[in-house]
Amino acid sequence: MGNGERQKTTGKIVVRIDSDLEELIPGYLENRRKDLHAIREALGREDFDTSQRLGHTMKGSGGGYGFDAISAIGMAIEEASKKRSAEKVQCAVGELADFLDRVEVVYE
Repeated sequence: MGNGERQKTTGKIVVRIDSDLEELIPGYLENRRKDLHAIREALGREDFDTSQRLGHTMKGSGGGYGFDAISAIGMAIEEASKKRSAEKVQCAVGELADFLDRVEVVYE
């Protein structure tokens, strides 16, 4: 109860990850930052195939690393890309950027 309140006031999103994945997580998160850049560039070219593929990959990988939010955002990017909705893709990309900026990983 107290931790939930602290998370809201600090703006951090705490994600608890198995310590076996500790070596992989920094690279995984860095790759998602690269995906942000790639999706933004793809949107500039109206290349929805690329944003759809990247969203699909995030949807599949996020949960495996303990990041259910990344899976959900990836699904949103994939679906918006299928509909060729640049506005919805951009909204989901904003959610991903916010998540990556605020996530704090705790290894257990």
